Amino acid sequence: MSATSVRHAARQDAATTEHALPYLERPADVAPKDAREISKLFFARLSELEEGTRDHQYARNTLIELNLSLVRYAAGRFRNRADQMEDIVQVGTIGLIKAIDRFELTREVEFATFAVPYIVGEIKRFFRDTSWAVHVPRRLQELRIDLARATDDLSQRLDRAPTTAELAEHLGLDEDEVIEGVVAGNGYTAGSIDLPSDDSSEASAPLSDRLGAPDAGLETAENVQALKPLLKELDDRERQILRMRFGDEMTQAEIGAELGVTQMHVSRLLSRITGRLRDGLLAVE
Repeated sequence: MSATSVRHAARQDAATTEHALPYLERPADVAPKDAREISKLFFARLSELEEGTRDHQYARNTLIELNLSLVRYAAGRFRNRADQMEDIVQVGTIGLIKAIDRFELTREVEFATFAVPYIVGEIKRFFRDTSWAVHVPRRLQELRIDLARATDDLSQRLDRAPTTAELAEHLGLDEDEVIEGVVAGNGYTAGSIDLPSDDSSEASAPLSDRLGAPDAGLETAENVQALKPLLKELDDRERQILRMRFGDEMTQAEIGAELGVTQMHVSRLLSRITGRLRDGLLAVE
C-alpha cells in the first residue's frame, strides 16, 4: 500500500464511519510522516475500545508496528554497541509498548515526543541491569558512577588519586559508604577462572585447577551427627526395621517375612519412621 493510498484510506475511513479502522497490510512499511497521521486515528479509536477485545488488540498491535521507526531511531544512539543491537531493539520495543499504553491524545503532544523518552529509558535500564558481571543493588551501581566522576574531578584538582576521606567529603557520604561502593565496583567486570594464572611458576595452569571444592562427605557427616539423637528416640522395633532396610539392604518383603507382617505394613512403618526423622532434621536446621 502506497503512502498516498494509506492517507486516502485513513481520511475515507474517518469520514464514513466512526468505529471502523483501516486495514493496513504492512504497517511497519508506512512512512513516518504518514504513520503519525494514521496513529492519531488509531489512538482515538483505541481509547474507545474495551481492553482484551479483538478490535483493541488489532489497534494496539498496528500502533506498535506503525511506530517501530521510533525504536530504530532511538537504538541508533547506541551504535557503539552493535553486537547488542538485536537486544536493544527488543528492549526499545518494550518501551514503545509502554508509551502506547500510557499515551492520550488529550496530552496535546506528538506521540513521538512522548514515546522516545520511554524507549531510551528502557534501553538505558537494560544496560544498567545487564552490564555488570556480578549483580549488585542498583544503589551501588549508581554509587559507582558517582565515585568514578568524583575520582576524575578530584584527580585533576589534586594532581593525584583522591583518598577515601576526600571522596567521602566531596560526595557528602560516610567513608564506609565510599568503601562499599569501591568494593561493589569490582563486580562490574569479572575474569574467567579458566584463564591462565598470572603466577609465573604455574603460568600454564588455569585458576580453576587451583580452587578447592566442597567435601562431598561433609554434608553426610553432619546429617549423621544430627540423626543420632533422633534415632535414640525410636523404639527397638523401629531401629531394627531401619537397620534391616538401610544397613542390611533387605527388601520390604524380606523384612515383612522376618517380622511376620505384610510388605504393605512394612512400607507404612518405613514411611512413618523416615517421616519422623525428616521432620526432626528440618526442626534442627
